[in-house]
Formats: sequence, structure tokens, C-alpha cells
Amino acid sequence: MKRFFLIAGIVMCGSLMRGHSQQAAGITYNLKQCIDTGISRNLVVNQNGLQVKSSEIAKRQSRLNMLPDLNGSANLGINQGRSIDPFTNGYINEQVNYSNYGLNSSVMLFNGLSMQHANRQTALAFEASKMDWQQAKDNLAINIILAYLTVLSNEDQLAQARLQADLTSRQAQRLDTLLKDGAIKPSDASDMKGQLASDKLSVLNRENAVESAKLNLCQLMNIQYDRAMRLEKIDPAAYIANYAQTPDEIYETALKQFARVKSEELRTRSFESAVKVARGQLYPRLSLNGNVGTNYSSAATQNTFINTTDVQTSNYVIINGSNSPVFAKQNNFRNDKIRYSKQLNNNVGSTVNLNLNIPLFNNLFQRNRVKLAKLDVINQTLTEQSVKIGLQQDIERAHLNMTTAFESYKTLIDQVAAYKESFRAAEIRFNEGVGNSIDYLIAKNNLDRASSNLIISRYDYVLKTKILDYYQGRATW
Repeated sequence: MKRFFLIAGIVMCGSLMRGHSQQAAGITYNLKQCIDTGISRNLVVNQNGLQVKSSEIAKRQSRLNMLPDLNGSANLGINQGRSIDPFTNGYINEQVNYSNYGLNSSVMLFNGLSMQHANRQTALAFEASKMDWQQAKDNLAINIILAYLTVLSNEDQLAQARLQADLTSRQAQRLDTLLKDGAIKPSDASDMKGQLASDKLSVLNRENAVESAKLNLCQLMNIQYDRAMRLEKIDPAAYIANYAQTPDEIYETALKQFARVKSEELRTRSFESAVKVARGQLYPRLSLNGNVGTNYSSAATQNTFINTTDVQTSNYVIINGSNSPVFAKQNNFRNDKIRYSKQLNNNVGSTVNLNLNIPLFNNLFQRNRVKLAKLDVINQTLTEQSVKIGLQQDIERAHLNMTTAFESYKTLIDQVAAYKESFRAAEIRFNEGVGNSIDYLIAKNNLDRASSNLIISRYDYVLKTKILDYYQGRATW
């Protein structure tokens, strides 16, 4: 038994250690996982999704409004004292239990095609809401891409800063050894120690920048900040190429693919249908109506024949000088209550009618509704034009920024290559005791700064190309 508990304890400890190790290692996300997680958990996106469902219900209801309606009614009650017998419509003075039931239905045959246009209006509004939902997801996706690339850029800069600090640390150790041997000036060693402190500070700043970028990414994904999270690396060099499309080509594609533009176009068409809905209310309305009803009354009775008897009347005849009474035949009846089910069957009645409603004058209410609907169309048209103009301006600005970023990237490549050669020469001179620490540190700082700028420029160009892809409705991951 002791051996069993010992083995169980070892297994449990091993499981806990593996779980802790996995937690310490953090979860690794790729770009698609980050975007999918953000879209599924973002509250604004989910609210837009609910709006789509609401618009879908409105669309379905608009179509169902064209079907006939069917309604039932039931009425039960007790009358006491003088009242009208619902069976005979005569006055009675007794307690009466009564009930009536009915079904009625109506269908609109013609109302100026308002229902047909309303159906089209809600269908277009539904499609517009789907585009709004897509736009919300696209906006979140491009922000997550920006945050993702920012994390990778800062991680690359952190790796670069650590290499720089490691190089400086090795130089500082070498100079300490030379200083002890009296081979160099004390100022050379102190300059290098100062540079080492500066490089360590740069590493701390880069580490803070990485965690700040991770925090921003986690907030966009709406997940708890995880310091140990890892991001799958991408090779920005694979995206470095001259962007082929011109601003005009991108704009023409965006007009067909960009969700915001399609949403505004659909909404404009929806408002145009709303004008036709309002105009249809100016026409006569023809409807077909029908109803079926029956009722019951506890006062309802019927006479049932029993037999025929001879009954002496007050009349008489004189026979042989004497009065003889006159007898007459009399039918005898029994007064019975009519059964509930029988009354319902016997009292069934139905009506069918056509109803024509011609609007002659209603304080110009409908005509003003038409005018307001036309103003809504004009306003929405201006909104659509504003969105398209803003889109064109944004694309032109984004394309200019992309071109600038590409030229900067190519320039920085040449700069880094030049500074590498300059630093290599300065390092050789410094290590051989020919050069001084000032020249060495200047060459090193120039190379470090250019290398950091190259990393930033590389990711900046990738982001600019992703923004242009975003305007064209392309999957950007």
C-alpha cells in the first residue's frame, strides 16, 4: 500500500510539473488564431451579429405580412336581472349564462404594392446589416494585425538590443583585462561601461515595449493578459515586394469589395424602397374579410310534444234546453333546455365581405411621409458619396505611405550595409589599439540605430501592404 501511494504521488507531481511547465511556456498563437479569437470574443462584433439576426427577423416578418391572418375569439359571461337573451334577442329577467365563439380572417388584396416594396426594403436592410457586421470584423482584424506585427517588430528589436548589449559586454570585459595590464587608457574602459549601461537600458525598454504590445493584442482579442504568450513568427522579407496595384486600381476594387461601401449602397436602395412603401399608402386598399361565429345561452329552451288531450273550454252549446260544455283538442308540450353542443351547432353563422378603403384626405399625412422618405434617400446618397470620397482619399494616403515605407526600407538596407562595414573597420582598429573608444562607440551606435530602424521599416511596410489588401476585401492573414 505504501508503494502504491508513493507511485501515485510521483505521477501526480509529474502531472503538476508538466502543467506548470506548459503554463510557463505560454500559448503559441498564429495570426489567424489571434484574429479568430478576437472576432469571436469582441463585444462590438457580437452586437453587430445580433443586429444581423434582428434584421433577418424583420425581413422574415415583412414577407409573412403578405399572408392572410386568422384570429379566434371566445367570450364567457353571466347576466343577472333584466337583460337581453342572446338566443332570442328578447328581454328576460333572470340569471343567464352565455358564451360565444368566433373565427375571423382577412387578407390584403391590394394596397398600392406597399407590402411588396416593404419586403424588398427589409431584405436590403438585412444585407446592409451583414455588410456592417463584416466591416466590424474587418476593422478588428486590421487592428489585430497591427498589434501582432508590433509585437513581432518589438521582439526582433529586443533580440537586436540583446545582441548589441552582449557585444558591448564582451568588449567591456576585454577592456577591463587590458586596463588591469595598463594597456589602455582608463577613459576607454569607462566609455565602454557607460555604453553597456545604455545597451542594458535599451534592452529593458525593448522588453517593456514587447509586453505593452502583447497587452494591447490581448485586449483586442478580449482575453486575459498572458506574459508568457508566444506568437508564431512570420518572415517579413517574404512580403517585401513592390506593390503592383495603383491607387485607382485599388479604389475600383474597393468599390466592389469593401464592406462599408457595399453597406451604404444597399442602405441607399433600402431607402429608395421606403419611398415606394410610403407612396403606396396613397392608393386605395382592397381587402377580403370573413368570419364564422356561434353562441350559447342558458335561457335557450325548446318545446317537446308529449300528447294531445281533450280540454273543456268556457264555451257551451244548448242541447234539449240544457247547456253542454264544449271540449277542444289541446297539444301538450314539455319545455326543455337546449344542450350546449346543440346550440353551438345550430347557431353557426358566417360572413364574407370585400372592403375598399379610398384615402381622400388625411391631413396630407401620407404625402408628407413620401416627402420625408425622399429626403432620407437624398441624405443617404450624400452619406454614400462621402464614404466613397473618404475611401478614395484613404487609399491614396495609404498607397503613398506604403510607397514611402518601401523606399525607406530600401534606403535603410543600404545604410545598414554601409554602417556594418564602417563598424567592422572601427572594431578592427579598436581591437588592435589603433582606434579610440569614441570612434568605436560612434560606429556601433550608428549601426545599432540603423539596424533597429530597418526592423521597424520592414514591419511597417508589411503593415502598409496589409492595409491596402484590407481596402480590397482580401483575406489579410
